[in-house]
Amino acid sequence: MNKELHPKNFQRICIINWLLSVPFFVLFSWPYLYLANYSGIEQSIAYLGAIFFSVPFMITILHGYVTMAVGEAHRHHYYQWLSEHPLTYGLLFHPIMIRTRFRLVLLVISFLLFLMGSLLLI
Repeated sequence: MNKELHPKNFQRICIINWLLSVPFFVLFSWPYLYLANYSGIEQSIAYLGAIFFSVPFMITILHGYVTMAVGEAHRHHYYQWLSEHPLTYGLLFHPIMIRTRFRLVLLVISFLLFLMGSLLLI
């Protein structure tokens, strides 16, 4: 079996993704929170919007890491492995997360929340 497709490599990739997810989440959420606070948007809407704003960017970066680690032709093996381990490594994984359409919908929701929070101030 190829070294890149070995379960130990998939475990390593998964652990690195879990460790990187929090810093990327913070990195991508603070600009949204900064603009929301500057605009005077209510905190609950601002935090909800920041979640919807940062998750697509975080998933995109982590998806790119998976692609670089195992290669574009083999990344489906990694995601299949995650699906086979739903109660451990694949705990928060769902196949829809790697879809561009899903990430764009989350981004649009964050912009709509920002707009809604701005309109509530008027």
